[in-house]
Amino acid sequence: MASEFKFLIFGGGAIGTYIGGSLALAGHSVTFVEREKNVEELKKRGLRLDLTLDESVALSLSKGRNTKEAFIVEPRAFTVESSLEEALKFGPFDVAIVALKSYDTPALIESIKPFAEKLPPILCLSNGVDNEPLIAKAFGDDKVIYGTVTTSVRKRGIGDIVLEKLSGVGIAAGHTLSEKLVEIFNDAFLKSRLYPHAESMKWSKMMTNLIANASAAILNMTPKQVLTDKHLYKLEIQMIRECVAVMKAMKLDVVDVPSVPVRGLVFATKLPLWLSQPIVSRVAGGKRGHKMPSFHIDLYSGRGKSEVEYLNGAVVREGKRLGISTPVNELLTTILLALTKKEIPLDEFANQPEKLLSKLK
Repeated sequence: MASEFKFLIFGGGAIGTYIGGSLALAGHSVTFVEREKNVEELKKRGLRLDLTLDESVALSLSKGRNTKEAFIVEPRAFTVESSLEEALKFGPFDVAIVALKSYDTPALIESIKPFAEKLPPILCLSNGVDNEPLIAKAFGDDKVIYGTVTTSVRKRGIGDIVLEKLSGVGIAAGHTLSEKLVEIFNDAFLKSRLYPHAESMKWSKMMTNLIANASAAILNMTPKQVLTDKHLYKLEIQMIRECVAVMKAMKLDVVDVPSVPVRGLVFATKLPLWLSQPIVSRVAGGKRGHKMPSFHIDLYSGRGKSEVEYLNGAVVREGKRLGISTPVNELLTTILLALTKKEIPLDEFANQPEKLLSKLK
């Protein structure tokens, strides 16, 4: 086993519970900073990690127990506090882990600034490409480690998750802790991989988050419905081509992220639509099935926030800076933000692909 590390985990969401719980099962010291309303429940019940979908992980961790049962991380095996000030009393920590929505990153940074001197390097596993630069600007380049997660995890309740698909975790090289973290994560069966270039990894992962995400939210259609419609599929391909063009102008390479063939996706965008659609629809649409994407969940939650401005919006911003046209990403960003802010009715484009497509003409 890799030597014991002390981890500080911000938030007990799906990824936070999965990563933190897995590290605790592997024998590392884990402290969560969680909302006050959830702290007592976690202290009383512990964490529940249903890893049975991936039999190899379950067998490796089981040590003779029934692999069809979920793993319980007992309350004594981790610490949870409602404030960073209290959590830091269990330090000093080796690494902090953030896996929040991109729109929550600025508020998190402001809330932890008073404790900057006591903070360890932060491994950021959030989607999007703006989070790490913001953390670096606030605390210094040595305080941020670029990361990404492709593993699919579903949250059933507070501290209760289900592993849906084990894909892995990407960690960028360049920090003194990068290689050690890959070793620790692999020891915890998190299937980690080291990447030589942080921005190429983050932008390549973001590209996978763009597929049938904003359009599905705007149209209230599943990713599969979007990708099997020939006109909407063409829109998705145009969107990905814009992202690739921006990456090229930034001199970034498209790289495969853990268990996701991103380079294959980019190659598909160069094929005739009639040839690539069955493949992309089967791979991307089939993977999600009828599960609604994150932008749709955020939109219909009514919380008034959307990560679209940090994903499609990032493509638009970099495109404008570099003189690259990104009309599809700009359209999707503008409409989804208008829906999110209730500037237009929620059903304005629902199940009306032709209405959305007409906005590009």
